[in-house]
Amino acid sequence: MLLCRLQGVAMDTHQKALQVNLDPGTYGTLAEIGAGQEVARWLFRVGGAAGTIAKAMSAYDMTFSDAIYGPCERYVSRERLVKMLDHEFALLVERLGSKRGPASRFFVFADTVATRSYSRQEDGHGWLGVRFQTAPLAVPTEVTIHVRLTDLEMDQQQEALGIVGVNLVHAALFGDGNIDALIPSLIDSLTTDRVEVDMIELSGPGFAHVDNRLASLKLVEHGLTNAALFTAAGKVVQPSDVLYKKHILVERGSFRPATSVTVDMLRGAEAQFRQEADVTGEPVVVLFEMTLKNLRTNGDAIDAQDFLDRADILATLGHTVLISNFGEYHRLAAYLFRYTKKRIGLVMGVSQRTHHRKDQRREHGGFNQRASQHVLQRAPNNNAKTQDLLLEYCIGNDWRHEEDDVLRPVARHSKCEKDHGEPIQRHPNADGAKQPPKPKSRLAALKCAEPPDDQGNHTGYDPPVRHRQRPKAEDALVERQRTSRQAQW
Repeated sequence: MLLCRLQGVAMDTHQKALQVNLDPGTYGTLAEIGAGQEVARWLFRVGGAAGTIAKAMSAYDMTFSDAIYGPCERYVSRERLVKMLDHEFALLVERLGSKRGPASRFFVFADTVATRSYSRQEDGHGWLGVRFQTAPLAVPTEVTIHVRLTDLEMDQQQEALGIVGVNLVHAALFGDGNIDALIPSLIDSLTTDRVEVDMIELSGPGFAHVDNRLASLKLVEHGLTNAALFTAAGKVVQPSDVLYKKHILVERGSFRPATSVTVDMLRGAEAQFRQEADVTGEPVVVLFEMTLKNLRTNGDAIDAQDFLDRADILATLGHTVLISNFGEYHRLAAYLFRYTKKRIGLVMGVSQRTHHRKDQRREHGGFNQRASQHVLQRAPNNNAKTQDLLLEYCIGNDWRHEEDDVLRPVARHSKCEKDHGEPIQRHPNADGAKQPPKPKSRLAALKCAEPPDDQGNHTGYDPPVRHRQRPKAEDALVERQRTSRQAQW
């Protein structure tokens, strides 16, 4: 039972497959297309499958697949998965209903998957589903998930798929409808570095009490994915079905509640976004984004009813909702660029822009106050505008303090490398002098620069030094340009 997981003991894949096989009350079919028959292999390998499996099949050829399940536009899709579950469950009931129906809980597991291959060098993905009875002769319940397989080798992706499939079958047959136990159990014996579950949909009497929007939140909260989507109608969707090759406009917020200012900001941003030359006349997907941080109102706890109330309010505005675990905007943008190469717009208020800049500084090592104070001390025309420009430079991702309190370079100057093929080298002051205390603010950073002592030594770091050896050809070019300017004068 999944109770063992609630008590802190997670069963491994072998134990789960064996428990499925040894249960006399379950009987069903396994239908798998793509990536082998990994779930069936697990059940056959552990023994006792004769008492559980009525049929295991794999219709690889498209003509065979269409003849059995009917034609389909895409073979790795939810549409194909639903047709597989419909056909196999109806066949199971038709052929075995009178013989085993009163004593057995019928189930069908199906998947349609594309993994890495010789011709497809990209992450695998697939649709997995299980339709099952919670009691003999009961109306069936269903769980559908979409997974991304991120292993670099095909055999590793196949192995991960088999484990996820066994976890799904076991959770469906031996769970009690508790999504807090079911969802994390999907990646037992795996890590999120190998598998991402970015969509889950539960239906039927076994999950009549579950709101799929809450299930999507649980996927993000338990770390099975970084983002999940559902439409204004409350239907969970796989991200590529909504975002693929679309222009995207995102507004992040707590939406507690969604105010007139929120709506006006979005309308104004959307109107401006649609005026972009490469956006005009093309469809734009508008998303409301809520992060886990936005949803945590009391410490680390997320109030499920509070979340659903916010989702209901956003549903009235008619846009898709994105639940994410992206603290920084650049992580959100990287996620969206996974599905589209078109325009992405982020709607921000003044406070959000301030937080965004702070996140950028924190991401790149923080505000480098010691470096900035010495740059400012030696800057010509040290007026306010120059100070702001230099501070912005020092805030960038070129330098940061590490544990040994030495200024280390963490990035190269990409323009110099592009133009000359040589990186600009930056050298911290390595004289071992005692460093002044770190200023607590930007104003303190401007005031705490100290003049050199009698011997000409500074108590802090020297400014970043940029130097390189200029090629002789460039020296000649510079000399010709200087001579040409003199001639013009």
